[in-house]
Amino acid sequence: MTQMNPDGITGTISITVLPQDNGQYVCEIASSLSDRSNNCTRFYGQTKEHAIAIALESLADEYRQKVEEEQNIGWLAVERTESGEPIQKHYHVILHYERIAEDESKFEARHNTLLGNTVVENAKISVIEISPDIQIEPLERDWD
Repeated sequence: MTQMNPDGITGTISITVLPQDNGQYVCEIASSLSDRSNNCTRFYGQTKEHAIAIALESLADEYRQKVEEEQNIGWLAVERTESGEPIQKHYHVILHYERIAEDESKFEARHNTLLGNTVVENAKISVIEISPDIQIEPLERDWD
């Protein structure tokens, strides 16, 4: 089990959702933990929840990129034991894919997205090396 460090980092993530005249919403998100000079960004959505989801995904993407850059791990780097055997490491792999679909139903939009390997081929993939004992539960979608 991972131990909590008492010297925590604190900050705030602020979310403001504003209705628009067209019935849609804009979500402004700002983080005091961000290194960006402009720490407030706007995202538009069909509903307030949609706008929040887009804003949070953007913030998560920013932090995923930062983690990958800080780790500075070569894509093809392989650590080996003294006897030359490759050392297996643990990685948290996050796949993110979005598209705008024009289809006749929600089922068709999902089905047409899954055809072939377009999701994997066109996705943004983050690979973060992790400790084997870290408590991460991969997100799994239940389609039922």
